[in-house]
Amino acid sequence: MTVTYVIEGSRVTGLEQFWTVIGEAVNGPGGYFGRNLDALADCLGGGMGTPDNGDFAFEWRDHASSARALGHEETARYLRQSLSRAHPTNRASVQQRLDEALAGRGPTLFDLIVAVLSDGATPGTLLLS
Repeated sequence: MTVTYVIEGSRVTGLEQFWTVIGEAVNGPGGYFGRNLDALADCLGGGMGTPDNGDFAFEWRDHASSARALGHEETARYLRQSLSRAHPTNRASVQQRLDEALAGRGPTLFDLIVAVLSDGATPGTLLLS
């Protein structure tokens, strides 16, 4: 039987809140399910609260609200923070992505999270409602 985890999109007001919301959806209050995209991808592999057999799905309710909260403005904020920590050989790439986000172009954090959730789970296990 498929286990469905509900992401309440109306609670997502930014990236940090997204990590809280998805952690609680999977593991209850105070739960953890990644705090960055790589950790999220790792958590999808099982053993972090999801069934080891991979029989689970995410239902992202009010995803449009989350898409706005995780849009270009929040993406630019995240990339500004990343730029200060980026390896010198990566700074030009991060700066280019930041410039794109500031111009309202390129993938947003919402797009990147959806891609991880879609790629990291079996097809059809991300329901946007």
